[in-house]
Amino acid sequence: MCGIVGFIGNQEATPIILDGLKRLEYRGYDSAGICTVESGCAEIRRSQGKLFNLELLLKERPLAGTLGIGHTRWATHGRPSEINAHPHQAGPITVVHNGIIENYMELKELLRSLGHTFKSETDTEVISHLVEEKYLKCRNFEQSVREALAELRGAYALCILCENDKDTLIAAKQGSPMVVGLGAGEYYAASDIPAILAHTRNMVFMEDGEMVVFHRGSVSFSTVEGLPLEKVSRHIDWSPLMAEKGGYKHFMLKEIYEQPRAIRDTIAGRLNEEEGDVFLEDLKLTDSELQAIRRIVIIACGTSWHAGLVGKFLIEEHCRIPVEVDIASEFRYRNPVVDDKTLMILISQSGETADTLAAMREGKKRGAKNVAICNVVDSSIAREAHGVVYTHAGPEIGVASTKAFVTQLAALYLFTIRFGRAINSMDRIKGARMIADLMHVPTLLEQTLEMNSKVEAVAKRYMHAHDFLYLARGINYPIALEGALKLKEISYIHAEGYPAGEMKHGPIALIDEEMPVVVLVPRDRHYDKVVSNMEEVIARGGRVIAVCTRGDAAIRGKAEMVLEVSECSEDLAAILLSVPLQLLAYHVAVLKGTDVDQPRNLAKSVTVE
Repeated sequence: MCGIVGFIGNQEATPIILDGLKRLEYRGYDSAGICTVESGCAEIRRSQGKLFNLELLLKERPLAGTLGIGHTRWATHGRPSEINAHPHQAGPITVVHNGIIENYMELKELLRSLGHTFKSETDTEVISHLVEEKYLKCRNFEQSVREALAELRGAYALCILCENDKDTLIAAKQGSPMVVGLGAGEYYAASDIPAILAHTRNMVFMEDGEMVVFHRGSVSFSTVEGLPLEKVSRHIDWSPLMAEKGGYKHFMLKEIYEQPRAIRDTIAGRLNEEEGDVFLEDLKLTDSELQAIRRIVIIACGTSWHAGLVGKFLIEEHCRIPVEVDIASEFRYRNPVVDDKTLMILISQSGETADTLAAMREGKKRGAKNVAICNVVDSSIAREAHGVVYTHAGPEIGVASTKAFVTQLAALYLFTIRFGRAINSMDRIKGARMIADLMHVPTLLEQTLEMNSKVEAVAKRYMHAHDFLYLARGINYPIALEGALKLKEISYIHAEGYPAGEMKHGPIALIDEEMPVVVLVPRDRHYDKVVSNMEEVIARGGRVIAVCTRGDAAIRGKAEMVLEVSECSEDLAAILLSVPLQLLAYHVAVLKGTDVDQPRNLAKSVTVE
């Protein structure tokens, strides 16, 4: 979840590291720090709070050196504070770390008995002392790191310096993401691509149990045990500009407006309207393998879980295969029932979500096939999955997911067509019709975004409410859940989403003249039922904000505020309905003055349990 940047080369390290950490701010953090080595001396600057505080400190007390490491911390062990911020130093050894060391207390007691004194409350500081202890004995930096890593249990992505070895930087990975950037005689290590994309597009993705040693002018990969590895670099097509705001006030708003383009990129080159089928280049599962599937389990967290709920409606409707949608953090702790006739679909924007990755591994142990739906190429989940459907949304910087969510919905729609055609539950004509419907979605999204000013007016009217309720039915009720989550995430207003038919089973007790109720009521098979639920809210004084199909005069006559979306197929309405809810959350948050792109306590990629 935290951010790591390491550099060794010919340039000053501090500006490069600081820039990289800024590009990782979207991951969430509560403190930051940098260490550089100059003339055989490692110096550290750390501060609590935003990177601006670290920048001020660096202006007062600059750091020189062409070798350095930096970190943005999101507290796990120990409260947010300067003393708990990374890097952590013990003797000549300095460490930055993402992840959780499970046996740190055991190691801490051992090291204390050997005379080590600890300053912080973190698990990370144990690593620096452990490497130092090994180094005191063997006086070989690389060997001391290998011996220390062999004693660690848990997850880590590490960058390690030794001030006595000013020409070496070491990085290692186990359970937390780490990417290596290859420049012209310069090398970079980071926890995510955007941190170093301005300097190089040639990346090597590290696997668990691997270590990389950077010397000036050379780099070598190996296992932690020392077995040499030949790693192949991958050229990344993202440009640094894709991770900039592009004139928008916030990344979230930019990413909302990128959704038409993102959907086009998700479906580009994959549609065969003539055959009524789609081509998923990395799916890899054959038709015969798909035909052997008797049950599907969709695994995800947060927003991706809401996408999975939509996927359940799509797959069951068109493929007639039973689908369960499970929260990843619960899946592997309850002895799940999966076998070789089960297909697991793992949904994760980052491809690094720790709970989803663990759930996938648990399913594989039990013989299940799996397919990942994710945005980041060569991420951990994508690498380990049997097949992948990449969403091609591009970098999503805002913590509250928008374009990644709608492209997940599009990817699930594509998978539904491919699966339905493979198992013969869908004929060519039906597949062609579904493809034709999907091709219209980017244009319909552009039309939907034209309501931005209307949504802003709605936000101004209801921004002071303490609670919101979101209601919908059928395939759209997960969008009610998602709309409520968006409002909670970035405006800190309590909100709940419900299937509209459940309102009478409890939530109706909350409704009064102070309660805004967002009702999704497109013209579909559930229209009459949802209108009835909406009238129940109105009868109890609830303030209805209706999101309906354009031209629905009946809804205009009932609701207090109305937002209209274009008419589309019932299967794809969820994508269009998401947009006004994203905009509503955004504008309420802006009006309330919250940190839209980096809401409190949240991180973009949850890479620890």
